[in-house]
Amino acid sequence: MKIGRQFISFALVGVAGLVVDLGVLYLLQPTFGWYVARVLSFMAAVTTTWALNRQFTFADRHSGQSIVREYARYLLTMLAGAAVNYAVYVLTLHWLGDSLGRLAPGLGVAFGSVAGMALNFLSARFLVFKVAKP
Repeated sequence: MKIGRQFISFALVGVAGLVVDLGVLYLLQPTFGWYVARVLSFMAAVTTTWALNRQFTFADRHSGQSIVREYARYLLTMLAGAAVNYAVYVLTLHWLGDSLGRLAPGLGVAFGSVAGMALNFLSARFLVFKVAKP
């Protein structure tokens, strides 16, 4: 798959991850609060996007590593994008939280996802789903 199509597929998978992220965030918030719930929702979203990217976006780029190793590598590489994502989320809560109420966390997740997407795509393509060398 060409890099342009991969990026579009990655973005579409990201939308599915965003839906999971938001659903888990709002489900867990009453129990854990907005900040801890966000960490847990990120874990649910990253697991979802790994599975979908593995199946669709990078199906032709399996490196031959074990599935556990691949998932761990994906999770670790997504942490850089997650740091950007979480920073934007926190800033959005602080800047818009009072004026937007319960909408602010959802916007924070969306803004953060966009902010971290390019970094996450490059990490996934070149560090996780790289073609095995013969």
